[in-house]
Amino acid sequence: MRVLIAGCGDLGTEAGLRFAAAGFSVLGWRRSPGKLPAAITGQAADLTGELPRIPAGTDVVVIAVAAGERTEAAYRAAYVDGTANVMDALERDGVRPARILFVSSTAVYGDADGGQVDEDTPPAPGSATGAVILEAEQLLHDRRPDAVVLRLAGIYGPGRTRLIDAVTAGTAVVPAGSQLTNRIHRDDAAAAIVHLTTRVSHPAPIYVGVDKEPVEMSDVLHFLADELGHALPAAAPASSSRGGNRRLSSELLSSTGFDFAYPSFRDGYRAVLAGEGTRHP
Repeated sequence: MRVLIAGCGDLGTEAGLRFAAAGFSVLGWRRSPGKLPAAITGQAADLTGELPRIPAGTDVVVIAVAAGERTEAAYRAAYVDGTANVMDALERDGVRPARILFVSSTAVYGDADGGQVDEDTPPAPGSATGAVILEAEQLLHDRRPDAVVLRLAGIYGPGRTRLIDAVTAGTAVVPAGSQLTNRIHRDDAAAAIVHLTTRVSHPAPIYVGVDKEPVEMSDVLHFLADELGHALPAAAPASSSRGGNRRLSSELLSSTGFDFAYPSFRDGYRAVLAGEGTRHP
């Protein structure tokens, strides 16, 4: 079976390696294909421009784009234009894969005042970039109603050490009040991509991809400080709640038989601190 990963960065590469290990032939599109491991056939592609031909018989397409900067224009080029271009290329080449999965973000949800959020919660983006990602989801479902959207929360893992670095440097800001955070280890995100495209016969149109423990940011920072043997600065009012004050649920994903390798931030961060895994360039 053939897989195309349109946007083969760190997450896409990890997913591609897992597809390859399962016996799939994997083609990865990215601007710098020479950086891809040997198990993935790399091809130069800019998703915002003219795309290469898609091999006949491609069974799975994963759209895993990333914006070059955190602006509305950059997000629109990557998510909306990139997704539309991939769909145009599939139509141009007469390829109709059995499964299309779009890597989205829980940024499409608004603030829930600490309440639970799942696939049935109406999206209400609190930012322009979140609204653009929601627009890309809708574009995809308009063209392929059976496509799968995987909404991921904050991805951490090998090389994704922003919080660890802040604790080590003494610059971490411990919120004085409640500030819920939701996250998922990169390896679980990649495994979920493979699972939903190859092992679920009738997937839902949308899944939330988060680990099984929404948690206060202060708890995450105190855990990391204990693991690292560093002191934290005094708690201070948070300037913002970038992830939204909500408890995201991945029960629908779990109901498909998906098992998390890192069901909580403790499991995942211990693996990161132990140096497990590789950040793909």
